[in-house]
Amino acid sequence: MNGPAVEIEYLRKRYGGFEALAGVSLSVPRGSVFGLLGPNGAGKSTMIKSLLTIIRPTECRGRMLGMPIGHRATLGKVGYLPEHARFAEYLTGREVIAYSAGMTGVPVRETRGRVDRLLETVGMKAWGEKKLGTYSKGMRQRIGLAQALVNEPEIVFLDEPTDGVDPEGRIDIRKMIEGMKAEGRTVFVNSHLLGEVEQVADQVAILSHGKVIRSGSVAELTGTGKHFEIRTLGPVPSVLREKLEAAGLQVAGDKVGVPAKDAGEVQSVIDALRAAGVVIRELKESRQTLEELFLSAVQGARQEGGQP
Repeated sequence: MNGPAVEIEYLRKRYGGFEALAGVSLSVPRGSVFGLLGPNGAGKSTMIKSLLTIIRPTECRGRMLGMPIGHRATLGKVGYLPEHARFAEYLTGREVIAYSAGMTGVPVRETRGRVDRLLETVGMKAWGEKKLGTYSKGMRQRIGLAQALVNEPEIVFLDEPTDGVDPEGRIDIRKMIEGMKAEGRTVFVNSHLLGEVEQVADQVAILSHGKVIRSGSVAELTGTGKHFEIRTLGPVPSVLREKLEAAGLQVAGDKVGVPAKDAGEVQSVIDALRAAGVVIRELKESRQTLEELFLSAVQGARQEGGQP
């Protein structure tokens, strides 16, 4: 099926006098990993819960998997790992996944096979018969991922999937997300770990005060801050430094930052350094990180809103 996995034309949610989502619109391509970013209280979890009808939005226009948002049969094609997921600690990992299978309408004859495969996929085969009360945070998250996949969903919503997970566990979860994409699923990830999102997401949206303030592919958004860094043998002479700074370049000690789209635009700076007898020891291309983009966008939104 063609078209976006999720197309939000307008999504608004008010709690009394507080507007958690102020007319959000965004598009999530099918078969992609989409990252939703934002500071605490930005409305990220509210957006996911509104899309899944866990909470009732004040106003919502859009489509999910080609059908109006909230369409019951379509929700059966969705997987969900909530933030701070809680499962009964007296259940085993296998029982949690099997319970979710029953809740999502998986045929009984298929349940055991799916549970076995998912325990293997999330690295919990050896712990499947043990109770959740004996699990670490990371192990619980793995079971949470397994139950989110038990109905073989077309789109999976993961709300802070690596929260409280150690570095090794985060790497494993990242590989699982990449595996979901390889299987053709759309993965919608809400996370505050920008480095993790940057490594797996095809597209991102930044949410602040209930509004999407930036969106697009990671390459496009971070590419706007592309620059080259020249390192010299010893500090740049003061006279030359002043000329370079007057031209809009950043100079600090032995480092010269040159905003440029390609290496050809850097040659004039290299020529000026060489003409002054400066030895160049390194030239490297760099670009704005997703974290730098995020901080800049959120701070800009706050200033526009008159907030400190």
